[in-house]
Amino acid sequence: MTKQAVWYEHIKTCKQTGARLGIVHTPHGSYETPTFMPVGTQATVKTMSPEELKEMKAGIILSNTYHLWLRPGNDIVKEAGGLHKFMNWNGPILTDSGGFQVFSLSKFRKIEEEGVHFRNHLNGDKLFLSPEKAMEIQNDLGSDIMMAFDECPPYPATYEYMLKSVDRTTRWAKRCKEAHKNTENQALFGIVQGGEYEDLRQRSAKALVALDFPGYAIGGLSVGEPKDIMYRVLEQTTHLLPEDKPRYLMGVGSPDALIEGAIRGIDMFDCVLPTRIARNGTLMTSEGRLVVKNAKYERDFTPIDPTCDCYTCKNYTRAYVRHLIRTDETFGLRLTSYHNLRFLIRLMEQVRQAIREDRLGDFRNEFFEKYGLNKENAKNF
Repeated sequence: MTKQAVWYEHIKTCKQTGARLGIVHTPHGSYETPTFMPVGTQATVKTMSPEELKEMKAGIILSNTYHLWLRPGNDIVKEAGGLHKFMNWNGPILTDSGGFQVFSLSKFRKIEEEGVHFRNHLNGDKLFLSPEKAMEIQNDLGSDIMMAFDECPPYPATYEYMLKSVDRTTRWAKRCKEAHKNTENQALFGIVQGGEYEDLRQRSAKALVALDFPGYAIGGLSVGEPKDIMYRVLEQTTHLLPEDKPRYLMGVGSPDALIEGAIRGIDMFDCVLPTRIARNGTLMTSEGRLVVKNAKYERDFTPIDPTCDCYTCKNYTRAYVRHLIRTDETFGLRLTSYHNLRFLIRLMEQVRQAIREDRLGDFRNEFFEKYGLNKENAKNF
């Protein structure tokens, strides 16, 4: 049997929750799971250098097929030697398929069996993206993990629409697998869709598992549905996926959802949330969210979070960070982004340690209490 470009090594299952600890091995290194992936949409995690990402112990980062196709162009990235060399990051990289951007950024789109016609969100040019084109772009980018091209349906969607969408996504997944040209060095993950409908999630998972991808994502969540629905769908779906392959929940990054997702068997998460809210001066701390622009921090010369080990908290105060954000200094955006990213990466380190110690349920309860979350307000972080 040929060894996969990317493969999952199971280390331990938490006796208290069933969450799992593992290692994902890739051509550009290995990382422990559950893990949070910083998002580098345009071949950069906003305001952060690759060296800083390594310093904060990011195991893998995500880049975006759609945006890199438009700028600078997948041909240029290929000519540079691939995405790793282009952006000077020698660790693992995952690229999403571009499907979410097609459906979220373009006001005009027409879905056909061959693919999707839509308009460039930058200049209005007509574009066409198909499963084959998504594979070509990602093969050129050279990411360790590629995602199959899928339709990301809106929430809510009718059962009839979702059924057609799920079956189309399965057909597209088959075409992606056939078009994937670099199986020795790049792994292609399938994406389970189906919205909030349990039988459609089962239908999607069964069809994709039969295609034998080296890993699977659960898509179509964190798109506006209440968190209790997301958790229910995870409980209904995760166990349908192979235990010996990575499981990836797309677009989720709030602390409570990371912990709840890990408890439900998820290995990988990504989201723009930590850097997006950082640019508005909103920070994640061990005691809840902190809006550093608030006047009460004007003379607060303590760290953002005294329990945090990040560069920002070791060297700067709330008062100083507040000053930088209020005066639109780029350094302020860097400090807040660094803190939020390290906060989530460290949170997943704590989750992994709790799994080792068979106490992830206790850790969740302790974290939620300190963070100011309970089952009711955790739904709307």
